[in-house]
Amino acid sequence: MAHIYSFAPIAERNAEILILGSMPGCASLTAGQYYAHAQNAFWRIISELLQLDPASPYEVRVQALKSARIALWDVLRSCKREGSLDSMIEADTQTANDFRTFFRTHPQITHVFFNGAKAEACFRQHVLHGIDGRTTRCYTRLPSTSPANASLSYARKLEAWRTILLPGQSRSALAGLLQSRL
Repeated sequence: MAHIYSFAPIAERNAEILILGSMPGCASLTAGQYYAHAQNAFWRIISELLQLDPASPYEVRVQALKSARIALWDVLRSCKREGSLDSMIEADTQTANDFRTFFRTHPQITHVFFNGAKAEACFRQHVLHGIDGRTTRCYTRLPSTSPANASLSYARKLEAWRTILLPGQSRSALAGLLQSRL
């Protein structure tokens, strides 16, 4: 099994929100695009939130994220994994991306959202202890947009993901409320 590598972040210097996945799946790695699996709800949700045609070309969707001051990246820089499922990532092969440098060059990021439990777990295990604790950032796990997360309907996922568009204080309060309901 070969090592797989994530993509560079999608981020403007003025980004205020960071959405983190764990590692791109096979379809994404093949396409060279974040969330390329046709059944992944990420771009459908983002398109609805940003009032964008979900059939827009990838470059248009990426630009919409940047315009909304939303950055997109993965927690892991590399790992070994059979297939696309997060549960198949080999724990002892995980290497995290350089978040210390990322947060230093994107100081306006005040809220980090995790696309699912695996992204949050990897971040807490490999990253959180090594970043500057003097900054105030909120961290919120959202339901995974992966088709493997079939326990939640699209409507419930969309409801939870709406928190990324709220103003900072409201976003933090609602994210905590939604977290307790998931």
